[in-house]
Amino acid sequence: MQVSPTKPLLRYYSSRSYLPSAVGYDVVALTHSYGGRLPADLTSPVPDPLPFPTPSRLRILRRCNIFLTDAASNFRIPQLQQNYDLIAARPTDEKTLQQACQSLDVDIISLDLTLKFEKHFKFPMLGTAVSRGIKIELCYGQAILSSDATAKRNLISNATQLIRVTRGRGLIFSSEAKSVLGLRAPSDVMNMASIWGLGLERGKDALTKEPRSVVEFARLKRHSYKGIIDIVYGGEKPPAPEKKEVNAKPQKGQKDQKRKAQESLESTPVPSGEEKISKRQMKKNKKAKMGGEA
Repeated sequence: MQVSPTKPLLRYYSSRSYLPSAVGYDVVALTHSYGGRLPADLTSPVPDPLPFPTPSRLRILRRCNIFLTDAASNFRIPQLQQNYDLIAARPTDEKTLQQACQSLDVDIISLDLTLKFEKHFKFPMLGTAVSRGIKIELCYGQAILSSDATAKRNLISNATQLIRVTRGRGLIFSSEAKSVLGLRAPSDVMNMASIWGLGLERGKDALTKEPRSVVEFARLKRHSYKGIIDIVYGGEKPPAPEKKEVNAKPQKGQKDQKRKAQESLESTPVPSGEEKISKRQMKKNKKAKMGGEA
């Protein structure tokens, strides 16, 4: 869920900080927007920590919106990634939309759906963004809070076109609420998406699976090695158990029979004056003796 951190909204959160968690959201992104030329200081104006208590289950993210007005501008995205958890691009024309889909290293492409675009959306361009891991954002708060019937009509038309072109893949729903009246529960957003042509399963993914993937992918890009390898703390290694020495006592009757015979032969005393006879010679003498008796 995306929220613009205006002063009235922050004051409202300070007294009703459990509202997003109560309606079913676990993650809230407080958004700061940049238009035109970026300033020298790109530090997030959202205070850290927040000046009011928040629920333990509620996760607060800091997000940056960049309005793309000129495709040749330097948007300094690596510097923005050091100060914000999410980077979203808002194209203003077809050239900047194509640039955001193909080359910009952003996490989200957020479109102002209340405007009427000159050309229809194309699947190859949006499909390139989805294949790169970029999500397409649909903000419903603009239609709820707007009193302009044309803006609401444009939003519904653009949303249905995006759902049809992308086949419901790579979409996320956000409120972009500037006041608490723009927030809606997840079940209400899913019902609204089903009216626009998105199935319930895809609508649920647009509120759960897809937002979680973009948040985790953005975290991996910033804190892991090349966005692939991440070191997770798995706890301390348990100490090795001490080995107890056990004195094994030999049991009777477990010696080998051959060893018994060998020991008995070796223990037999040899008479003095006689040479020691080998086993083979003893067998021959025994056989000759038995043949003589027969």
